[in-house]
Amino acid sequence: MYSSFNQSIMNEEKFTINVNVAERYYPITIARSEEESFRNLAKQINDLLFQLSQRFPNREIQDYMAMALLQYAINLKRTKDSFDTTYVIKKIEQLDKFIEDFLVEEQVL
Repeated sequence: MYSSFNQSIMNEEKFTINVNVAERYYPITIARSEEESFRNLAKQINDLLFQLSQRFPNREIQDYMAMALLQYAINLKRTKDSFDTTYVIKKIEQLDKFIEDFLVEEQVL
């Protein structure tokens, strides 16, 4: 399902939008269906930069950008670390064994 969704985005017409981050505009080429998501992400980044500027006044924008980048990187790492597939793999192996045992018992295999 995910790959078919990705495939449909890849086949979709691309266009360029200018995204405002820290009062600078950056052109990004995306599928039309992604526009709202990218604009929302830019808003979230700008909101975070504003919060950081309020919390740590008198810094340069580069400092706020680095702090924001670190926060996003830390959150991404935590998300990746929390997605442990060991449990899912173990359950699939158990299900596979159960099906195989059933098929042998029913003399299908």
